Amino acid sequence: MARLSGTSLTLLILVALTGSGCRAQGTSASGALTPEVKHRIQTEIRSHYSVPPSIQVGLSEPKPSDVPGYDQITISFTGGTHNTSFDFLLSKDRKTLARLEKFDISQDPMSKIDVKGRPVRGNPKAQVTIVNFDDFQCPFCSRMHTTLFPGLLQAYGDKIKVIYRDYPLIEIHPWAMHAAINANCLAEQSNDAYWDFADYVHGNQKEVSGRSRQESFANLDRIAKEQGQKHQVDMQKLQACIQKQDETAVRASMAEADKMGVESTPTLFIDGEKTTGAVPEEELRAIVDRALGRGGSPAPADAKK
Repeated sequence: MARLSGTSLTLLILVALTGSGCRAQGTSASGALTPEVKHRIQTEIRSHYSVPPSIQVGLSEPKPSDVPGYDQITISFTGGTHNTSFDFLLSKDRKTLARLEKFDISQDPMSKIDVKGRPVRGNPKAQVTIVNFDDFQCPFCSRMHTTLFPGLLQAYGDKIKVIYRDYPLIEIHPWAMHAAINANCLAEQSNDAYWDFADYVHGNQKEVSGRSRQESFANLDRIAKEQGQKHQVDMQKLQACIQKQDETAVRASMAEADKMGVESTPTLFIDGEKTTGAVPEEELRAIVDRALGRGGSPAPADAKK
């Protein structure tokens, strides 16, 4: 299904609702949608975005828009994991449907991400911040993890810092939520314990998975306790946190990611520039170099190799 993301690169989609194509529109009010127009809109939307039959496509009544010749309608998609809705423009003569996206550039994207209290790897005062929305069970996240550490961090030294936020894809990764909670339990007491846990889990996903969900949970609890002992944390406090399995903080991170347009993992924001998937290290370096250049700082010589 084609994504209708708020961060899509498609700025304007024009769909002719008749066979005559797009035409200049009049400005007279057209009133409520007729059953025929509703059917044409729903059919076109289902076809254009390959909407599954199980998803219901709903339409609001039109209201005035800021675009001459067009009304505004809201099209909703319900029945899936996430219910969503998007604003479209509908011509006054009901022959053309358009989607014009608006982007909020009133503030730095990084200011929308809450990193307070999150474990940091690299120089806490570094010029460039990399935030990774991560899933401990995602194989592509594992690949990205090995790209970031030690490669990128070693190349840029004290010029960058990396922060992970949680975005477990719980529909397809049954132990990702449990892993995120255990990691956060360690983070409450030790920055290093968190990162050692992240290193181990990302590097040993097959071992963690085991043969069942319960076995994977037991493996994650064992790994967390081993890291807690290694870093001499308060084991009673850690044990209580692991047993509680409080999803509140992880769910808040997931909600924040949704607002940022995150749809898959890994998704990185490098000083506000978004990149998705396990992209090659050279692509990450190009983004970091741009961020350093904006701040007037050259990339390290090693990072240009």
